[in-house]
Amino acid sequence: MPKRLLLPLLIGFVFACSASESIVRVTEPDTQPFVVAAPADVGMDGALLQQAVTDLPPPGEHGMRSMLVLRHGKLVQEVYWNGYDKDAQQDIRSATKSITALLVGIAIDKQLIKDVDQPLRNYLAAAYPQAPALRQDNITLKHVLTMRSGLACDDRDPESPGQEDRMYKERDWVRYFLDLPVAHPPGTATHYCTGGAVTLGRVLVEATQQPFPTYANDVLFASLGIVGARWQDFDQHRQTDTGGHLALRPRDLAKIGQLVLQQGRWNGQQLVSSAWIQQATSEHTRIDKNNKSYGYLWWRGTVPYQGKRVQVVYAGGNGGQFIFVVPELDLVAVFTGGNYNSAKAGRPFQVMNQYILPAAQSQP
Repeated sequence: MPKRLLLPLLIGFVFACSASESIVRVTEPDTQPFVVAAPADVGMDGALLQQAVTDLPPPGEHGMRSMLVLRHGKLVQEVYWNGYDKDAQQDIRSATKSITALLVGIAIDKQLIKDVDQPLRNYLAAAYPQAPALRQDNITLKHVLTMRSGLACDDRDPESPGQEDRMYKERDWVRYFLDLPVAHPPGTATHYCTGGAVTLGRVLVEATQQPFPTYANDVLFASLGIVGARWQDFDQHRQTDTGGHLALRPRDLAKIGQLVLQQGRWNGQQLVSSAWIQQATSEHTRIDKNNKSYGYLWWRGTVPYQGKRVQVVYAGGNGGQFIFVVPELDLVAVFTGGNYNSAKAGRPFQVMNQYILPAAQSQP
């Protein structure tokens, strides 16, 4: 595995303290800024968007840190709370997985990976020759992208051998995942598993022959004007956590959402193929006790709008980190928050349903 390169993150960072968390600010200028528009200019009810803010409980109670709304690619609402601002990065937790899925797609677009039906062993057998999960060709990239590896890994079950808190105690999380016993034939059962998303990161390192942060910056972040991205590492700094804990600014998250909305195009460049965006955001399985629709590390659902329901795809992370993409309304919304392991983390769904979606006119 290539030696992990350290990104030049210190210049331009400002550290502050809010509650029990440190706030990291990235102050380099945004080279790809959004156009800011009045809500009425893009067919949105500005009064209703403002009501979404005024109706909230006090910031210390609602626990959110940011809310951004874009329509037709223009930023129409941007609000921050609890010590955060546009320059402050947020640990987006498992929303990281959805970005990892985009980076898998780019590797396929560039033919560094043939397709999602490739077995894990094709990329990892040399690094982990004794791993039980690699002794056969039956666990593919698609199985891992859809949380259907069949290995005994269920983050929702604290007794599961592969549950993420158990994995975090180990040095090499990829080895830990690949050493898990088989619980089901691959592709037959869906269980949310962070270890699989982390393992995809190692697959990309082997396929691209680059440190993961370098690859992500070269093929995606630099073109979007995302600077100072902070990836967490493990394995004594040798590997990158691609299943969670990426730190980005809210506007960076909005760019990811807008990229997906635009079918992978950004400023005239096709950064991710439209075919991959379609695959990644289509339903491949159902997951969790609520039987939620799931693509390739992207969540899916429907939301109420003018007496009907419209499709939404989204990235989600513990604490209230969300990127919502609503193609039918040409709309993106981003939320960040500090409501870790709390029911309040779901407040953005309420804000979306009661205010943001009704504020969008069907014929702007």
